Amino acid sequence: MFRLRKRNLYLSYYNLFQAFGWALSLFRILSSFFSTKSTNDAFSSAGKLICLLQSIAFLEVIHGAIGIVPSGFLLPLMQWGGRTHFLLAIVCRIHEVQELPAVFITFVAWALSEVIRYSHYALYSLDISANWMTFISVADVPSTSIHKEGEPLCGYSPFHLLLLCHGFAFLLSISMDETLPSFVQPTTL
Repeated sequence: MFRLRKRNLYLSYYNLFQAFGWALSLFRILSSFFSTKSTNDAFSSAGKLICLLQSIAFLEVIHGAIGIVPSGFLLPLMQWGGRTHFLLAIVCRIHEVQELPAVFITFVAWALSEVIRYSHYALYSLDISANWMTFISVADVPSTSIHKEGEPLCGYSPFHLLLLCHGFAFLLSISMDETLPSFVQPTTL
C-alpha cells in the first residue's frame, strides 16, 4: 500500500510539473502574441522551455516500460519520438522555420492539450475525481486535430510549405508576406 502511494505521489508531482511547465509556455507564447500581434515569436518566447519539457517527457516512455502506468512503452515512445524529432531536428536546427505560423499553431495546440492532459493525470493519480476534467481531456478534439495538421508543416518542400502557410494565414488573418519563410519570395502571377 505504501509503495502504491509513493508511486502515485511521484506521478502526481511529475504531472503537476509538466502541467505547470506547459501552462507557463502557453502564457509566454500568448503574451508574446498579444504584445507583438505576430506569430513569429513563438519559438523565441517558449522554444527552450518546450524543448526541455519534451525532453523530460521521455520519462513517460520509462513509466510505461517499467509498468507504473498502463499505457505500455510503444505509444509514448512514438509520440515522444515524433515530437522530439519535430522540435530538435527540424525547428531548432532550421532557423527559417522558427518564425513560421505553423510553429505558433503547433506550440499553442500542444500547450493547450498538455495542460489539460497533465492536469487530468495529476488529479487521477491523487484519486481526485473530476468528471469535467475527464470530459475536457477526452473532448480535446479541436486542438488535437490542429496540432496533427500543424506538426508536419516543417517537413514539407517549400512549395507545399507555401500552400499550407497560405491556408493557415487565411485562417489566422495574417498577411501572406508574414507567413513565407525567408528563403521563399512572393511573386505575383
